[in-house]
Amino acid sequence: MKTLLPFTRPTIDEETIQAVAEVLRSGWLASGPKVAELEAALSRYLGGRPVRTQTSATAGLEMALRACGIGEGDEVITPALSFVATANVIVRVGARPVFVDVGLDSRNIDLDQAEAAITARTRAILPVHFAGLPVDMDRLYALAGRHELRVIEDAAHAIGSAWGGRRIGSFGDLVCFSFHPNKNITTIEGGAISGGSPEELEAIELHRWHGQVRSAADQFDTLLAGGKANLSDVAAAVGLGQLRHLEQFNARRRELAARYFELWSDTPPVRLPERGDAGHSWHVFTPLLPLERLRISRLQFMEAMKERGIGVGVHYPAIHLFTAYRALGYREGQFPNAERIGRETVTLPLFPAMELTDVDRVVETATEILRGARR
Repeated sequence: MKTLLPFTRPTIDEETIQAVAEVLRSGWLASGPKVAELEAALSRYLGGRPVRTQTSATAGLEMALRACGIGEGDEVITPALSFVATANVIVRVGARPVFVDVGLDSRNIDLDQAEAAITARTRAILPVHFAGLPVDMDRLYALAGRHELRVIEDAAHAIGSAWGGRRIGSFGDLVCFSFHPNKNITTIEGGAISGGSPEELEAIELHRWHGQVRSAADQFDTLLAGGKANLSDVAAAVGLGQLRHLEQFNARRRELAARYFELWSDTPPVRLPERGDAGHSWHVFTPLLPLERLRISRLQFMEAMKERGIGVGVHYPAIHLFTAYRALGYREGQFPNAERIGRETVTLPLFPAMELTDVDRVVETATEILRGARR
């Protein structure tokens, strides 16, 4: 069997490894000067907006909701297709996630359904820029403005994406990024929030560090029952090294995605995702399998690819069909696009260290398996 080509893999250069070693030697491992440096660098990248880091995008999303005062009895509209964290954070602050469907090819929130779902209890919309394809920001913010709603953007996939020439996170309300190892840049684990008023930034800082403030070296107070989600300097050193390469990484991702589209330009054996434009950062490449026309299941396809040395992932099952969300009254059949995507989606290899010949191999192998499995 050939060496396994995973569906994703981070690229860490020697300069970054050396920077981490220097942090380890410094004796300051928790939040310190490197975290401040990373937040400043991210702020510059996002046009000067304030940025606060966290240990994960999940923590960031929850803090953003709390900073907006969203809690018990409130409703937050969000897509039925995303990683489950998108909905979990809504439940964790005491609010109710109100799911709506997504576009079959874009995988992004259906804004017509979102507007129809607004009630007197709706306080916010939490959209996802799926795979790095930006939501229609003009329509999103026009809708939010009409109904006086907050927008908390789940931009976990979208660092370096742009809408109308402006980077996601450089404008809008509160925007949350992920720096998990499979994202376009990583801090090992981590995330960041862009935006916020001075009062919201203070709330975010309190929630990420026990709700504590210090008035003197020996004087502390706790203003609220905060958690602990402060990024370490070790993680920040990785992030600084990654951020220097972000534009290069994303350019390579676009080249690789373009190769998939080029090779599958004529009667592809899969349903391809929406291509988007130059503002798409291509976090993942997620076509749909035509399962109704195949003699094999998705799992069998994934196993056949693995046998040939190619890793395949799944992004994502529909959230409302999980046990925790069925318990809230959601059921099968409510969001047909999300459900179909959840059944049929596969995540094919896409990461900056890949060669175009790797894409050729993936396409050739997947095509051979799928055409051999036709009913």
